Amino acid sequence: MTKAFLSAVAALFGVQSDKNRQQDFAQSSPWPFILAGIIVLGCFVGFLLGVTWLVTHLEMV
Repeated sequence: MTKAFLSAVAALFGVQSDKNRQQDFAQSSPWPFILAGIIVLGCFVGFLLGVTWLVTHLEMV
């Protein structure tokens, strides 16, 4: 599962190597990668929302 998370993070930022991408597609089940992608994307969106909330509330102080 760690490999799936590392691949999801690398794909999110566009730094996935071709060798790793081919290894990922050679796996028997896509579900670990799908689940990792959803979790990583959710964390990324949550981070962006948190930073946005923080910046907008600090501006008013």
